[in-house]
Amino acid sequence: MSQAAFRVHRLPRHVQAPVREAMKTALDAGHLLRRRFRTGVSVKMKGRADIVTATDVEVQRLVERRLRRSFPGHGILAEEGLDTTAGAEWRWIVDPLDGTKNFARGIPTFCVSLAAEYRGRVEFGVVYDPIHEEMFAGVRGRGAWLNGRPIRVSRVTDLDLTLVATGCPHRVRRYVRSIALTFGRFAARSLGVRDRGAGALDLCYVACGRYDGYWELDQSPWDIAAGGLIVEEAGGRMSDFRGGRFDIYGGETVASNGRVHDRMIAVLKMSGGTPPRHRPPVRRS
Repeated sequence: MSQAAFRVHRLPRHVQAPVREAMKTALDAGHLLRRRFRTGVSVKMKGRADIVTATDVEVQRLVERRLRRSFPGHGILAEEGLDTTAGAEWRWIVDPLDGTKNFARGIPTFCVSLAAEYRGRVEFGVVYDPIHEEMFAGVRGRGAWLNGRPIRVSRVTDLDLTLVATGCPHRVRRYVRSIALTFGRFAARSLGVRDRGAGALDLCYVACGRYDGYWELDQSPWDIAAGGLIVEEAGGRMSDFRGGRFDIYGGETVASNGRVHDRMIAVLKMSGGTPPRHRPPVRRS
């Protein structure tokens, strides 16, 4: 974990240009989101409990144009139907608007999330909250920052004293029994459970100590790639529901300050907490 302020020129040479562009692009995308917020947006259903707004598409096009211009050989995996340049060493993972339902209803909790894999491993992530003007960033092996200042996870060690977060996935009806059981169990064993509807921001809140833990089932890589790395680089721990290796394509996300992680896993392992035959929404390609 870095104790120094963020400086691009201190990063490994191979990530300097992509990180610089990611931060500039996230800022521009965030400014567009703020201009469109509460101005009336068209909403379409992508599936049950899943929507897309015209702004999602507009912001993704902005991000795609910027990345294509700067890095024409890079791949892009994005929420709104884009997965191109398969086999490229670098692949961007983009959520142009995490918290679409909030945005559509005028609730000021949403963000832009950008991450990039290099040879299949996430190397950095950027999450920008345009309403609160907070830019979270993490670079593998170098640390995590909020608006340029280093961040750390909390030091809470007792699950009973934790504030934890979760979310309802788009396919919640398919897994509602397990989700409801787990929510109740954490509610009974913590100070409280929050569901703000923007998983990338929830992960960043774990990274900077506002939350002590977070779990969610059935997420896609663009929901968690950036935030997951930021948690790890802030000194936290990421895993699947059994405490195994975290995989952004695995569909199971547990994040914590590390000190309460094993107790969170114990709750998730209780009977019915993990649905049988769960298949992640997005497979690694």
